[in-house]
Amino acid sequence: MEVKLKILLLLQLISFTVILFIVATVRAGEEVEYVRPPPRKAFRLPWDPKLSSQPQQVHISLAGDKHIRVSWITSDKSSPSVVEYGTSTGEYSFKAQGESTKYSYLFYRSGMIHHTVIGPLQDNTVYFYRCGGEDPEFQFKTPPSKFPVTFAVAGDLGQTGWTKSTLDHIDQCKYDVHLLPGDLSYADYIQHRWDTFGQLVQPLASARPWMVSQGNHEKENIPFIVDKFISYNSRWKMPFEESGSTSNLYYSFDVAGVHTIMLGSYTDYDEYSDQYRWLKADLLKVDRKKTPWLVVLFHVPWYNSNEAHQGEADDMMSTMEPLLYAAGADIVFAGHVHAYERTNRVYNGKPDPCGAIHITIGDGGNKEGLARKYEQPQPEWSVFREASFGHGELAIINSTHASWSWHRNDDDEPVRSDQVSITSLIGSGCSSIGVMN
Repeated sequence: MEVKLKILLLLQLISFTVILFIVATVRAGEEVEYVRPPPRKAFRLPWDPKLSSQPQQVHISLAGDKHIRVSWITSDKSSPSVVEYGTSTGEYSFKAQGESTKYSYLFYRSGMIHHTVIGPLQDNTVYFYRCGGEDPEFQFKTPPSKFPVTFAVAGDLGQTGWTKSTLDHIDQCKYDVHLLPGDLSYADYIQHRWDTFGQLVQPLASARPWMVSQGNHEKENIPFIVDKFISYNSRWKMPFEESGSTSNLYYSFDVAGVHTIMLGSYTDYDEYSDQYRWLKADLLKVDRKKTPWLVVLFHVPWYNSNEAHQGEADDMMSTMEPLLYAAGADIVFAGHVHAYERTNRVYNGKPDPCGAIHITIGDGGNKEGLARKYEQPQPEWSVFREASFGHGELAIINSTHASWSWHRNDDDEPVRSDQVSITSLIGSGCSSIGVMN
């Protein structure tokens, strides 16, 4: 047993060395656009690779109308992909069978990754559940079917002291669904960091649906060896099939009266791409009488007055912004820039009452620090900007009115630093969806 352990440690060391060499080679030619300030210390959780059928890294996501997908990992490869659930603690009236997968990354071998869809479920109801026939018991609350509904929003999380602070603050607010516009674990090729991230977010992600999109830190491809997004796609399965998409990198879902679209900044988006065709078809299906609010998320911001990551989304913006404008998109969330910024309604680089409000919220707590330098003077479309860690809360009150607030992690205390009331474009006469036919 001792010899096997030594061999395992040696293989991990070799894997880590190979990865560092590849990353250094790939990034050698990258131009440094700005100097990041010193980051906060990493928040470390012990990784326990022992054989076990006990569920780990449990998280849930929406999976179509009145259904939830429960995802978890076990070290025991024979553990069943079964979820037992009910509305009373310890009493499981229902049972669902799911699927499992696993992946390899150089010398790393993932545990068995389970995905099980349960339902139909009652709206706005607490359910108790356990995975694989094993304790412990978890619980979650389903979103409401009618207004009001509240979303917690935070991108670029990582695994630092700031991350823990952000998660603690989110845990204090009353929300129904978490939205994350890319850059989850910051594993950056070191696969065990996906495992520790799963442990870190489990208390929140097992209790409310987490709807996520990919960021650049999910691109862990090694040319000719490992496909990009293999870790992300294996661990964080989203309802792409339920929304008519062919890729886990872009999809949509409905919550109460809100239609939310998650787009991929790092997959093809030109007018001949599958993503573009899917987006166009998805927007044409939106019934604003049923879902009067239209919210969009992706990783790289289209409107950004920070010096960091300037111009990276210009091509995507030129291709897809006209579609969102024609559909009357209300709010667009992005991450990537490690700071906070909110715009007025804007389109084609200018304030426009029929354009979307763009919010950059890549300030969840990543290991790289904040992007503090902003362009001067401040653009006319930019209303509020600040380089601090934090999270946001979007409370949709009814079909026409919502409240947005951004909460700064100021000395580990939740501070409401920016707040605004938002009126939906429904009934404004702005939507011209017919131009896409």
